[in-house]
Amino acid sequence: MRLLFAGTPEVALPALDALIDSPHEVVAVLTRPDAPAGRGKRLTASPVKERAADAGIPVLQPNSLRDPEVQAQIAALDVDLAPVVAYGALLPPAVLALPRLGWVNLHFSLLPAWRGAAPVQHAVLHGDEVTGATTFLIEEGLDTGPVYGTLTETVRPRDTSGDLLARLATAGAGLLVATVDGLAAGRLVAVPQETDGISLAPRLTTEDGRVRWEHAALATDRRIRAATPAPGAWTTTPDGARLKLGPVRLRPEVEDLAPGELRVERSAVLVGTGTHAVELGDVAPAGRRMMAAPDWARGARPGAGAHLGAGTSAAPPSAGSAAPGPRTDEDGGR
Repeated sequence: MRLLFAGTPEVALPALDALIDSPHEVVAVLTRPDAPAGRGKRLTASPVKERAADAGIPVLQPNSLRDPEVQAQIAALDVDLAPVVAYGALLPPAVLALPRLGWVNLHFSLLPAWRGAAPVQHAVLHGDEVTGATTFLIEEGLDTGPVYGTLTETVRPRDTSGDLLARLATAGAGLLVATVDGLAAGRLVAVPQETDGISLAPRLTTEDGRVRWEHAALATDRRIRAATPAPGAWTTTPDGARLKLGPVRLRPEVEDLAPGELRVERSAVLVGTGTHAVELGDVAPAGRRMMAAPDWARGARPGAGAHLGAGTSAAPPSAGSAAPGPRTDEDGGR
């Protein structure tokens, strides 16, 4: 079949590579316009654009898919199907109608659970033991379309969102190719999603990455892993500066520290939570690279009774806290 692949971040690359290696023809790639990146804010091509250029595949980077000229350009490609992995922009009805078999999305959850931009982050944040990936026919709702196929993946106890997303991207590439194969052979029929078990996964913000030490240790651990690598977990030091946090280790035997209270030991830095202590892993002061927490403590020299995160109390995000909105593709930072 003739395919138009839509995707933007690195998480979309395994699927693009798998489709390029399949019997189908990727006639063009649709990706987001070059965007400022890095400290210099230089315009940078998306990973998908770079991979497509390496493979000699034409690239479309419209600012808006509502532009009639852009729609005519897509129509002229005469594609049978448009596979989507984390494209990151609204697909209007006029564009959805262009491929003969529509647009099929690879979404990194077991729909209808975690509809939205950050399904992997929310699976980690809320302590899911199993998640997966789904291919479905895109319609105008938010990840509401009928399902072609699924796969499951165990959420490991120490998974960050980045770890889990990497595994799902690789496994999901195979699912997407199998879906395209099945549609080409005419043997796949989309099945409507269940009406029970719907949950929403809005994109995590920088504020969502702020650690609330008064919460339980397990919730603190999940929040940090969910926010790693993006948007990044953080707290504030005793002098009010921001401190980036990597994953922590639970220390249930230490129960005598108040929430946020620091204890610096010879080879470990402990912090109290609402239940028991956690041991900091790698941390990064503002403007510096990640380092082992004991190395940071030797330089920062927090005094006895010092606390992290003073004045950062806030309620954690809840499952389904965002209202449904127009259907957009997940951004892959989840």
